[in-house]
Amino acid sequence: MEKQTITIYDVAREANVSMATVSRVVNGNPNVKPTTRKKVLEVIDRLDYRPNAVARGLASKKTTTVGVIIPDVSNMFFASLARGIDDIATMYKYNIILANSDGETQKEVNVLNNLLAKQVDGVIFMGHRITDEIRAEFSRSKTPIVLAGSIDPDVQVGSVNIDYRQATKEAVDLLASHGNEKIAFVSGALIDPINGQDRMSGYKEALENHKLKYSEGLIFEAPYSFKEGLALTDRILNSGATAAYLTDDELAIGLLDGLIDKGIKVPEEFEIVTSNDSLLTDVARPRLTSVTQPLYDIGAVAMRLLTKMMNKEDLEEKTIILPHSIYEKGSTK
Repeated sequence: MEKQTITIYDVAREANVSMATVSRVVNGNPNVKPTTRKKVLEVIDRLDYRPNAVARGLASKKTTTVGVIIPDVSNMFFASLARGIDDIATMYKYNIILANSDGETQKEVNVLNNLLAKQVDGVIFMGHRITDEIRAEFSRSKTPIVLAGSIDPDVQVGSVNIDYRQATKEAVDLLASHGNEKIAFVSGALIDPINGQDRMSGYKEALENHKLKYSEGLIFEAPYSFKEGLALTDRILNSGATAAYLTDDELAIGLLDGLIDKGIKVPEEFEIVTSNDSLLTDVARPRLTSVTQPLYDIGAVAMRLLTKMMNKEDLEEKTIILPHSIYEKGSTK
C-alpha cells in the first residue's frame, strides 16, 4: 500500500482548527492558546505530519537550505571543513545539500546550477580554483556564495582561508634551516591560485632568504592522491632533493611510503613537511610535520559568513584569514 502524504489540511481537519492555526503551531508562532497548541501537536504526532520544506519555502521565499560543493568527499581536508559547516548550519537551523564535483569544471557548473534550481538560500563552494566558467555562474546568480579553503584572486566572492603564502614560507624556512639545499615543491595543479600564486611565492621567498637557487626541476605537479605521491618518489629522488614540501597529506603519505620502500630513512636522509595536518599525519610513521590549518573553523566561519549574507547583515570583512602554525612531528629533524 502506498503511503499517503499527510497534508496541513488533514491536520487541521483532524484537530478541528484552521490551517492558519496549524501553520502557526508548526512555525513556533506564540499567538496560539496552549490548549490548542497541545491538541494540534498531538494530531501532528499521531498522523506523523512532516511540513513540506518546499511548500514552506514558496510561502516564505526561503528554503532554509544551503548547498555545499566539495571537490572530493573522501579527502579528509574537505571532510573536516564540511563538519564545521554542518555544525553551524544546524545551529542556525539550515539544512545542507552536499554535492560532489570531482573538481571538474563542467561538473562544478552543473552541480551549482542544480543547487540553484533547488532554490537554496546560499552556497558554500570548495573548489581547487575559481574557473572563468564557475565565476560566470557566480556573477549571474543572485544567491550569496562563500568560498571555504579556496581563493578568489579577484576578491569578488567572500572567502575563508589561512595565509597560504606565509604558511609555505615558514614550512620551507624550516627545511632550509636544517641544511637542505634542494627542497622539492610538490603540489596540485599550479593553475590553482593557492598553489601557483600564494604557495609558490612563499616557497620562492624562503629560498631567497636562505640564498638557495630556484629550479624548475624541483617543482612537481600531481593530483591529490596517495598513489600519485608514491609514483613521484623516483622523480623526486632523481632531482637531487633531500626534502620536500607537499600541499596535500595524501600525496605526502604516498611519498613517505615510497621513500621507506627504497630504504631511505625519514627524517635522517629525507625530510617532509605537509600542509593540512589531517588525521593522516598522525597515522603515518614517522608522524608528519605539517602546517596546521583550523579546518573545522574554516568551515564554521564560512557558514557563519554565509548566514550574515543570507540575512543581508552588514559585513566588516568578506575575506577572512584564520591563523595557522607549523606542528613539528617526526618527519623533520
